[in-house]
Amino acid sequence: MPTITYSWSQVAWIALDILLVAFLIYQVLVMIRGTRAVPMLVGLTVVGVTFYFARIGELTTLNWVVSRVLPYVVFALIVVFQSEIRHLLADLGRRLTFLRGTSADTDAYDDIVLAANLFSQHQTGALIVIEREIGLRTHIESGVPLDARLSYDLLATIFRPSAPLHDGAVIIQKDRVAAAACFLPLSMNPLLSTQLGTRHRAGIGITEETDAIAVICSEETGAISFAVGGRIERDLTVDSLRERLGAELRRHITPATLPTTITTSAEDDAAFDSPLVEPAPQRKTDTTTEPLA
Repeated sequence: MPTITYSWSQVAWIALDILLVAFLIYQVLVMIRGTRAVPMLVGLTVVGVTFYFARIGELTTLNWVVSRVLPYVVFALIVVFQSEIRHLLADLGRRLTFLRGTSADTDAYDDIVLAANLFSQHQTGALIVIEREIGLRTHIESGVPLDARLSYDLLATIFRPSAPLHDGAVIIQKDRVAAAACFLPLSMNPLLSTQLGTRHRAGIGITEETDAIAVICSEETGAISFAVGGRIERDLTVDSLRERLGAELRRHITPATLPTTITTSAEDDAAFDSPLVEPAPQRKTDTTTEPLA
C-alpha cells in the first residue's frame, strides 16, 4: 500500500482544524447545558443513528420514510429551537466582544444589593436566586417567564406587596431576570432553625440541589440572608452581602451609593413615596369659605 506522508505544516493545520471543531462542539454543549435542548439533542442523535442503520441495513421502507422527512427537519429544528438559537447567538456575541468586559454584569449584580437594602428597610419579603453552572430551567418554567434585563427598579416592582408576582422566587441568569413567581424545593434539613419560614427554606433548598446562590429578605424582621451550598448566613449588612456576592461570583462589585433615608413629616410623605408603598390617597380640602360678618 502506498504510504501517505504529511509535512509538518500540513500536520499543524490538521491539528488546528480538529481543535477548532472540538472547541466549537464543546462551546455549544456548554451553552445548551441545563436547557430543554439537551433531551431534544439526544432524540436527534437517536434519529440520526436510526437513519444510519437504515442506510447500511438496506431497510427499504424505513429508508424511504427518513429520506422524505429529512429535508424538512432543518426547518423543524429552527422552529423548535428558536429560543435556544437566539440565546446561543447572543451568548456567543457576548463571549466574542472582549471590550465589554464585566462592567455590565457588575452593575447588574449591584442592583441586587441595592434592592436587598430597599427590602430590608421596608421589611419586604424577597427571594432572589442567581444561576451559576447548573441550569435552573425546570424551576424557571414553573414561574412566569420575563427574560428582562436585571435592574433595581424591576426587582422593586416585582416584590412590591401588591404586585401579582411578589410570591415566589426570582431567578436570574447572568444579567437577565429569567422568570418570577417561581416554585423552589424546600429544604428538609432537620438541623435548620424553626424560626426559618418557607421563603428561607426554599432559598436553602435550591442551593442544596444546585450551585445557585440565594439572597433572602425576611418579611418579619427585614434581615438579609445569603444561602449557598445548603448553608445560610443570616443578618448580613449590605456591605457584607456585596462582599459575599463578589466572592462567590469571583468578581469585584464596585459599591454603589445607597439610598439615603430621609425623615419627613406626615404632610410631606406623599412626596417621598417608596416604590414598595402604595401611593397615599389625596386628601380632600374644604373649599367652602365662611361668610363675612
